Amino acid sequence: MLGWVRWIGPSLVPALALLAVVYFSDRRREPLPLVLLVFGLGALAKVATWALETRASAWTGLDVDAQVAGNAGAVLFLFGFAAPIREASKVAAMWIAFRSRWFDEPIDGLVYASSSALGFAMLENALTLRGHPVGWVWVARTAASLPAHVFFACAWGYALGRAKVIKRPGAIFPAAWTVATAAHGLYSHLVYGRGPGALVGTLPLLLAMGIVTVFAARDLRARAERSSRTSMLLERVSSLYVPGPPSIRSVREAMRREGQPITMRWVLFGALVTLGAMTAGLALSIAFGHWAHVDFSIVDEHDVSTTVPVALLGSGLLAAFPVSGYAIAKASALPGLLEPALATGLAIAVTLALLGLAAPVALVFALAFSPIAWGLACAGAWVGRPAR
Repeated sequence: MLGWVRWIGPSLVPALALLAVVYFSDRRREPLPLVLLVFGLGALAKVATWALETRASAWTGLDVDAQVAGNAGAVLFLFGFAAPIREASKVAAMWIAFRSRWFDEPIDGLVYASSSALGFAMLENALTLRGHPVGWVWVARTAASLPAHVFFACAWGYALGRAKVIKRPGAIFPAAWTVATAAHGLYSHLVYGRGPGALVGTLPLLLAMGIVTVFAARDLRARAERSSRTSMLLERVSSLYVPGPPSIRSVREAMRREGQPITMRWVLFGALVTLGAMTAGLALSIAFGHWAHVDFSIVDEHDVSTTVPVALLGSGLLAAFPVSGYAIAKASALPGLLEPALATGLAIAVTLALLGLAAPVALVFALAFSPIAWGLACAGAWVGRPAR
C-alpha cells in the first residue's frame, strides 16, 4: 500500500490541484461531471499511447531516452511518433466536450484542453514514478512535465476556443497543433531523453509557453462578453501589469504591413545587429565568468551542479535580444515590428544552422531558448518603435 501511495500520490494531488485552479478560474464554470470526464479520458489516452509507444519501441529499437537509442534515435522517435500521438490523444479526449452544448464560450477551449492534458500528465507521471521509485531527479522531471502538458494543450485549445460557434476546428487548429507537437517533442527530449542537467533548458520553454498562454487567454476573454464570460483568475493576472501588456490583436497589427513592402535592408542589417549583439553578450558572459573564476570546462548534462556556466552564457545571450530589437526599431523608425521580428528570426536561423554543423548537441538547447529570445527581441522592438 505504501509503495502505491509513493508513486500515485505525487501525481494525483498536483494534477487535481491544478485542475481545481483551472475550473474555478472560469466564472461561468463548466459542468463538473463533464470536466472530470474529460480528465478521466485524458488519463485513458495516456494508457493508449503508452501501449502504442511500448510496441513501437520494441519493434523499432528506438526510445525516448537518448542513452538507449542515441540522440538521433531519441529525436526521431519523439518527433516522428511519440509527440504526435500524445497530442492527438489529448484532442480526442476532449472532443466530446468540444462537440457538446456546454462548449459555448471561447475560454472553454482552454478549460477542457487543460483538463484533458492534466489527466494525461497525471497518469504519465504516475507510470514514470512507478518505474523509477528512487531518485529526486525523477520527481523533478515529473514536476516539470505537469505544467508543460497544460501549455501544449492550451495551444490547440486556443484554436478550438476561437472556433466555438462553428463547432469545427477551423484553419488555425492544424498550425496550433503542429506547434504544440513540436514543443512537446523538444520538451520531452530535454526532460526525459537527456541527463538531469538538461532540465535547465526547460526553464525558457516554460516561461515562453506561460507567456503565450496568458496572451491567448486574454485574447479569448476579449472575444467574449465581459459581463458574463470573464475569468476571475485572468482578471487578477492582468491587473498585475501596469500598463497592461499588448493584446494579441495589437501585436498582430504591429506585425502586419498591408500595402507596404518589407524593407529588406533593415531585415538584413537587423540580422547583423542581432548577431553582433549575441556575440557581444556571449563575450561579456565569458569575461564575467573569467573574472568570477567560473570553469566552463566542467559542464556535464548528467550533473546538475555543473550547469552554472551554461546559465551564465545563456543569460548573456538572452540579454542581447531585447537590446538588438530596441536598436533596430530605433534606427529604422518603422512603426511596425515586422522588420525587427524577421531580422531576429533570420539571426536565430543562421545560429541554429551553424550549431547544427559545428555542435549538434548544443542545437537542442538553442532550440529551447529560441522562442523566448525571439519574444525578447520583439519586446525590445515594441518599446523602441516610434510613438504614434
